[in-house]
Amino acid sequence: MPAARRQRPAHLAGGPVAVVVLIVTALLGAAVAPASPTGAAAGSGEARGGPTAATGNRVPPGRDAALAVDGIPRLTDDRGRTLTLRGWNVEDKTHHGAEALSAITERHFADLRAHGFNFARLLVFWDDLEPRRGQYSESYLRKIRRILDWAYKHRVHVVIDAHQDVFGPAFGHRGIPAWATRTDGLPFTPHPDDWFAEYFEPAVQRAFTHLYEDADLRRAQARVWRLLADRFGRHPAVLGYDLINEPMGELRAGEDLASAARRIEATQLTPMYNRLADAIRTQDRSNRLFVEPTPIVGEGVPTGLGRVDDERVVYAPHFYNTAMEAGADYDPADGWITTYENAVTAYPREQRLPVVVGEWGPLNSGLPNMRRFHDDALASFTRYSSGWAAYVWCYGGGYCALDRDGRFRTNKERTATPYAPAVAGTVRADTHDAASGTYRLAYRSTRRPGTTVLSLPPSTTGWRIEVSGREARAGAPSVPPGRAREVWVRAAAGAEVEVRVRPGTAGHD
Repeated sequence: MPAARRQRPAHLAGGPVAVVVLIVTALLGAAVAPASPTGAAAGSGEARGGPTAATGNRVPPGRDAALAVDGIPRLTDDRGRTLTLRGWNVEDKTHHGAEALSAITERHFADLRAHGFNFARLLVFWDDLEPRRGQYSESYLRKIRRILDWAYKHRVHVVIDAHQDVFGPAFGHRGIPAWATRTDGLPFTPHPDDWFAEYFEPAVQRAFTHLYEDADLRRAQARVWRLLADRFGRHPAVLGYDLINEPMGELRAGEDLASAARRIEATQLTPMYNRLADAIRTQDRSNRLFVEPTPIVGEGVPTGLGRVDDERVVYAPHFYNTAMEAGADYDPADGWITTYENAVTAYPREQRLPVVVGEWGPLNSGLPNMRRFHDDALASFTRYSSGWAAYVWCYGGGYCALDRDGRFRTNKERTATPYAPAVAGTVRADTHDAASGTYRLAYRSTRRPGTTVLSLPPSTTGWRIEVSGREARAGAPSVPPGRAREVWVRAAAGAEVEVRVRPGTAGHD
């Protein structure tokens, strides 16, 4: 959600004003466009469209089959180890055409790894890839490959994100090309003080309907994904594909926002995800497909998405609070994180899908309660997800993780904690005590002994590592102050293992 907002002054963030606009629009239907001529066909002709009930564990043995305590699968690697992704979004929304992606440098990935992160969600734009219908930019593809090469060099997994904000350049943003934007002549009025409200302009809503329902646009979108999968599916940095960022759709007259979101997800997004999955699988059989609900999940609305018929699907919601998006401080007493968590876990639990939170992070991280917010958010993610990508790894103000000198901005350092990128077993407990700085991992090791990896961020005190369990040992009992380190842990097959990582003492070897 904030990707577009970075192009506007911080005080122009949407927040509560946007929600008022959305709810009034949804409830009164005042700005709802007339029904599209193709609207009656929403989802028709799709053999696998619409929601279906989950039938058992869809995950084959050895593929994302390690279950978290709440029944949501965890990501696993090709050796059956339980994976955790920790990282940030990487983007260049300012430059396009010949200068596209020029703001992303190797430094981004070197610094990610230097802080202990192993994951990046890379924003790419269809309008740069296919600026004219049927003409794909080889220059843009080469730039994507160069970025992926940097990521691989620095051991960072990448998800390629097909990003859109307010549909695309036809409305002053980025995403779907102008040539693929059809509005039926409906009006569009910019909202410079509240960009998210632009999603509810009649022209933007109709453009989404045509994207989902027009046969030629469906084919064009599928061709783009076949191209990306063909070019990058075998790149060693690539973990998967986020099929569309924060998808929206067209409200019907008299329809409330929650009902509209669930209908759009069930009848338009689910068929689209199945179409794109089929397209990608013609070129790439192994990388994961990341699917998002509408951003309305942030209001505590469970998704209406149905079954995406692929064995490598990851649910990738975003985690944004309306008030904080407007610049307000975190209110620990309002229960928003609990409400969000309850809403966001229903679908992956039913469909047996791993979860990776694709975007999160407050507009103003320096407010009094933001230290608590970061700690509460990270604890929440650990309860149900296999990882996250915060927003955004850049150098400056606004949402940027780092200042211009490469130092964490206030409270952003809370994201750099010890964690286990790969666990050779089934995780029993995975917790970080923010007050003491202690990390605890408990797991039952696999029947064939494997290697668990701990990632320890830079620390002025260093780290002490304690391991217990049958034949359990660590590659080092301690890590000195300084740069980020990785430490291996091994144990006997089937052992119950416990690992504790505590802050050391300054100067400790």
